[in-house]
Amino acid sequence: MMREHRLIEQVLASLAALAAQLETNPAAPRERIAQFADFFRNFADRCHHGKEEDQLFAKLNECGFPREHGPVGVMLAEHAEGRRHVEALSKIGAGTGPLRSDEAAQVVSHARQFIPLLLDHIRKEDHVLYPMARQAIPADGMIQLDTACRAYDQDRIGPLEIQRLRDLAAELLRIHPPHPGVLAPA
Repeated sequence: MMREHRLIEQVLASLAALAAQLETNPAAPRERIAQFADFFRNFADRCHHGKEEDQLFAKLNECGFPREHGPVGVMLAEHAEGRRHVEALSKIGAGTGPLRSDEAAQVVSHARQFIPLLLDHIRKEDHVLYPMARQAIPADGMIQLDTACRAYDQDRIGPLEIQRLRDLAAELLRIHPPHPGVLAPA
């Protein structure tokens, strides 16, 4: 899952580049907004957060971590907050005609809120939640978790869809290359 984080971080940096462009020139293809929403909805949320919520968090619940509060509760709340930003981007991307200046401003606003939210979320998972899970979940449970995550990707998402989303990420990075050091770790 940490490898997925690295790809998500790259696309966040690409979204930051688009937001910077929109601040000075609100003319951008509406389709591009839809593509970013597609990536974050389907790769970051459905694929990545889906595994966390259905597999990892369930294992942590079995180990005594409550779903309603504590680390798991915080992660779930952040997933929900991120979904609200992605939904807003999706609605703008689904519109018709050229991107209006007020829509461009909304994209910038949502990007400026979503990017630090997800970056901070990833850092918490990489440096707190995942190490905590490695300590709390017994070795055989970690093997089961790994198997379940692979099955999730295979059966619920599908290798063709995962490849489509990886290709979409590459396209977004090509069109909106991240500015050097724009999302360097704090």
